[in-house]
Amino acid sequence: MNTQTAISAKQQVSANLKYLACKKADAAYVVNPGKSNTTEHVGDFEHRCVAIANARMVNNPFSLDNEGFCLVQQSSSVKDFYDDEQIQKQYDPEITTLIKQVTGGSHVEIFDHTRRSSSGSIRETKHVREPASVIHNDFTASSGIKRLQHHYKDRTSELTTLQHKRMAIVNVWRSIKGIVHHSPLAMCDARSVSPEDLVDIVRESEERKGELQLPLFNDAHRWYYYPRMTMDEALLIKTFDTSTEGQSRFTIHSAFEDGLAPENASPRESLETRCFVFFD
Repeated sequence: MNTQTAISAKQQVSANLKYLACKKADAAYVVNPGKSNTTEHVGDFEHRCVAIANARMVNNPFSLDNEGFCLVQQSSSVKDFYDDEQIQKQYDPEITTLIKQVTGGSHVEIFDHTRRSSSGSIRETKHVREPASVIHNDFTASSGIKRLQHHYKDRTSELTTLQHKRMAIVNVWRSIKGIVHHSPLAMCDARSVSPEDLVDIVRESEERKGELQLPLFNDAHRWYYYPRMTMDEALLIKTFDTSTEGQSRFTIHSAFEDGLAPENASPRESLETRCFVFFD
């Protein structure tokens, strides 16, 4: 068995993840402007060592409506993921088609792209953000709706029609430079997270003030990751859903340090694409 096969066959890894320590403590998530300085996590936090299972070793397929995340094969025609024109003209249509196929949604609207790198020099040169090192979910029950309203603020008639539909927010996460060794994403099975685990906090950025969720530690949480993701794979994470009919609504996740990463591996470079998905 060669080294790569041994790594891919490992059932789980252990890693320290950053949880909110106290529900009553004031907390905030202050986003940096996209350079090498890090995001400020205001509040009382604690690191917990958790087992993160290799999702590639699980026989039953994951889904957005059950666990809140899934991995799909998806090659892109984009040659340079730092080229905004290629993203708009080539990548956005690819993602729109992919999301419709996976979710069955009737309409997809892309509203955000975020590039990240685990390398400080790349962040400084490319003006991108660092991996998110605190466990979080991108939206709360109220901020998901507010983000929709903000996006459609100049298209009020369209907003009126769409607000009557079921709407979800899906984050499409992918490597934009080789295999992901450093700072992969860990996702928590949404079914293992109770509403009492999640705390709504303020999210501040240059563009707007919103809200996101930070979790309190719970032994019931079940964590997974996809080791060694390639550029031909896309990780889909559902971060909000208006439906309360039993589907997952929120998916907490975080970057973490994979102790199995080769010492000489290239830093992670990734792209997140956030989408509104509407269902008839």
